[in-house]
This record gives sequence, C-alpha cells and structure tokens, in this order.
Amino acid sequence: MTLWPVLIATAVGCYLLKYAGMAAPRRLLDNPWLRRFAIAVPVALLAALIAVEALRGQGQALAWDTARMAGVGAAVLALILRAPFLVVVVAAAVVTAGSRALGF
Repeated sequence: MTLWPVLIATAVGCYLLKYAGMAAPRRLLDNPWLRRFAIAVPVALLAALIAVEALRGQGQALAWDTARMAGVGAAVLALILRAPFLVVVVAAAVVTAGSRALGF
C-alpha cells in the first residue's frame, strides 16, 4: 500500500525537476560554468552506472564477471569505432550473451 504514494511522489518530483530546467532564465543557461557542468554530469553518471553494473558483486565485495567485462569491452570498441549508440548497446548485449552461452 505504501508503493503508490512513493511512486506518485517520484513522478511528481521528476516532472517538477524537468519543469525547473525548462523554466530556468536564459541568463542562467548562458553561464559557461553551468554549461560545462551540464555537459559533464551525464557523462560522469553514465560512467558510474556502467562501473557499478560491470563490477557488481555480493555484499561489499566487487566481483569480476568475465561475460560482463567482455560486453563492456565490446561497447568500448564500438565507441572507439564511432558506432551509433544503438549499435554500441547491441554489440555489448550480443557479446555478453555469447560469453555467457560459452560458459564464461
């Protein structure tokens, strides 16, 4: 029963955060420091999410999962080759699935 209030509060919070970004004054958005920050934050968050998922383990310990790391390697290679984002994701998924199928 407590799931719905949390879900609704999260949805409203996301909407208000999005609205705050759209309602920001233009002079604030033209600030070079804020522009650099807005470019750097998504990259840092995505890198952190990739690291957490790639090295997820049991409890407090990090675990090396060969199949996941092969998928990350395939994604990095696709990025180096300047592949489109969808190709990067599919390459990582295919290599990870193939590695798991082969028993890695």
